[in-house]
Amino acid sequence: MDQLRIGVLGSARITATALIEPARHLPAVTVAAVAAREASRAQTYAAPHGIPVAYGSYQDLLADPDIDAVYIPLPNSGHGPWTRHAIEAGKHVLCEKPFASNSVEAAGVAAAAEAAAASGIVVMEAMHYRYHPLVQRLHDLVTGGTFGPVRHIQCWTNFVIEDPGDIRYDYDLGGGALMDGGCYALDCMRLLGGGLSVVAAVADPYVADAFADAGGAVADRATAVRVAFSDGATGWFESSFTRDGEYRADVHVVCEDGHLWLRNFIHPYLGRLEATRNGAVVADENGHGDTSYLFQLRAFAAAIAGGEPVPTSAAHAVTTMRLIDDAYRAAGLLPR
Repeated sequence: MDQLRIGVLGSARITATALIEPARHLPAVTVAAVAAREASRAQTYAAPHGIPVAYGSYQDLLADPDIDAVYIPLPNSGHGPWTRHAIEAGKHVLCEKPFASNSVEAAGVAAAAEAAAASGIVVMEAMHYRYHPLVQRLHDLVTGGTFGPVRHIQCWTNFVIEDPGDIRYDYDLGGGALMDGGCYALDCMRLLGGGLSVVAAVADPYVADAFADAGGAVADRATAVRVAFSDGATGWFESSFTRDGEYRADVHVVCEDGHLWLRNFIHPYLGRLEATRNGAVVADENGHGDTSYLFQLRAFAAAIAGGEPVPTSAAHAVTTMRLIDDAYRAAGLLPR
C-alpha cells in the first residue's frame, strides 16, 4: 500500500483537528473521502478541506474499494454500530471515544474486531492522548519505581459546553459528562494505576425540554466516581459539563515517595508535567511540539502497515465501557 486512504463518516468539527491536519504531515496518509447523510452536506464539508470525494450516505463510502480505512467521529451512539459496519466492509477503523454506548455493545464490536484481525484489520479507539510522549513520560515515571508504589490517583475532566441543547446532553445519542470526559479519566487511571473497580458514584442528571426524562434515562452534566485499584490504591475522578466555567483535564498521582501532576493530559502537547520526590523536583516539562492527534495517526498507520498491536484496541475499550456502565449504575442512572 503506497498510501493509506482514509474516509470519514460524518462532518464533525473534530475531524479537522484529529485527522485532516495531522494527515497533512504524513505523506503516507491521505483523507480521500467524506460521507454525510446528505450529499450536499458532505460536499460542503469536503470542499474547504480539500477532500476529493463526497458521499451522500455512509454505506456508499464503505462500499468504495479505494478506501482503506475509516475515521468515525459520529455522535457516541453511532460509534459501535458504524465500527461494526466498517469492519464488515473490510475497512480498518479509527473510532472516536467512547468506543460504544455501553459495554455489551462494545463487547460485540470487539468480537467482530478480533475475528477481522486474522485478515489484518486494525480497529483502534481514538484515545489520542495516550500516544503523546509527555503522557508516556508520566507513565514511565509512575511505573518506573522512582516514586514508590501508587497510593492515590485523582483526575478531573471538565468541559465547557455553552449550548444547553448540545447533543452531548442527549441520552439517546450516548450523551453525558461521564461518556464524553469520564472515558478519558478512566482510561488514564487504568494507564497509571492498572486494574480498578468502581466503588461509588454520584451524578447530577440533566433534564431539559429538549431531552426529556424517559424513565430515568437521562444524561449527566456532572459525575464523580470513587474507584479502588487491584493493588490497594485508591482513586477519584470528576467529569462535568459547564456552561460558563473553565476547561480542565488534570491528573494527580500520589505515590509513596512523591507526587506527579500532568495538567491538560487530554491535550498533552499543551500540557505541563511536574513531579517531585521527597520534596525535590524530578521533572518540570512542557508538551510543546507535535499534537497527540499526529502521534495517534502515525501509530494507526504503522499498525496497519506493520501489524503491531495498539494499546487502545477494541478489547481494551470494552473494560472502559464496563467501568462507565458500573459508574452510571452506582450513581443511580441507566447506562447508555
